[in-house]
Amino acid sequence: MIVGEALLDAYINANILFCVAFALWFLMRGAMSRIGLKHAYTSQLWLLNAGFLAIISAPLLVAGFGFLQGNGVAKGVNVNLSDMVVSYYLNGGFEMKASDFEGLILMRDKFILSVMSAEGAFAKAIIAMFVIGVGLGLLRLGYSIYCLWRLVADSYDIRRIGRIRIRMSDRTLVPFSTRGFRNYYVVLPSHMLGQHDELRVSIAHEFQHIRQSDLEWEVLLEALKPLFFLNPAYHAWKRQVEHLRELSCDSQVISYGRIDARDYCGTLLSVCQQTLRRDRAFYIAVPKVTLVTADRTSMKPGKSLLERRILSVLSGRRIRHKRLVFMTAAVPLMAALVFTSVAIQRPGDWSHDRLMLSTVVNLDRLDEINRLSAFGRVRN
Repeated sequence: MIVGEALLDAYINANILFCVAFALWFLMRGAMSRIGLKHAYTSQLWLLNAGFLAIISAPLLVAGFGFLQGNGVAKGVNVNLSDMVVSYYLNGGFEMKASDFEGLILMRDKFILSVMSAEGAFAKAIIAMFVIGVGLGLLRLGYSIYCLWRLVADSYDIRRIGRIRIRMSDRTLVPFSTRGFRNYYVVLPSHMLGQHDELRVSIAHEFQHIRQSDLEWEVLLEALKPLFFLNPAYHAWKRQVEHLRELSCDSQVISYGRIDARDYCGTLLSVCQQTLRRDRAFYIAVPKVTLVTADRTSMKPGKSLLERRILSVLSGRRIRHKRLVFMTAAVPLMAALVFTSVAIQRPGDWSHDRLMLSTVVNLDRLDEINRLSAFGRVRN
């Protein structure tokens, strides 16, 4: 039961962190746009990935903070959000009935205990919804991997470079890359054999995805998608990663100077037309990274991702000192996520303020009992 409570508590914290991190990312992206770093796509992508690592590493960060407190390094530091709210309430920060405030503070604990014990219709409905949602998500993921395996298995090798296998396929109209346990696969439509420019652009683009470790991130995000199916922040986070990795990849490929910007944009438009005629198996198959897709939603209303990619390529704007930009933005973001990770934890023990709140609640209850008793005596 204790292990189950710890896992459920960590899951709730992860969902909260995704919401907080996405809000912070949204604000930071706006700030970067205002200071002329709108086109720092690679730095922004690194920032999203670093935030994701901070979220999934939150239990280790919290354990490290607890270790420091246990060894007297941060003994007097208390950044627990619940304790801070209790202290603010006791100091007269806002008016609320003590029993109602205590119920609000203990709501999370009651929810966890209710779900773990499966008591009540609400707890059973939550458990059923979670099991069904995760189960359907895993079935979808399994079927997607099967469709992807079929696409790769039905293709044929034309060249092998180290762990990368370049393959041709009659079943796909859009170039894409994926990976197995050891090898990477770049799968190209067979009709591109007679189109040298499109073939060269497609290979360069997919190779850049492999260099950027985009496939590993796509595998991780798709693997966790069934677990966070109810969290809109997670889905928005994943869309941001998908968009930024394409913009970053375009920028990197053009910066090498081996491919003309017009040829690159022409290939994007040509392949985008092909995506409108692709089969359902290709649409379902994940995890993979494609050259271009026509059915992705835009990060900005009225402007498609394809339009943004073409404008970015043609503008020729290059951001220097990408690592410096990333580090400058990553420090406050990581600090905020670490602080939030520690602050949203359940209190480990009864602090002085919590004992005071419990005393106030008990005194209010005794006063209510005495009042009712006195009212009964007057009537008799």
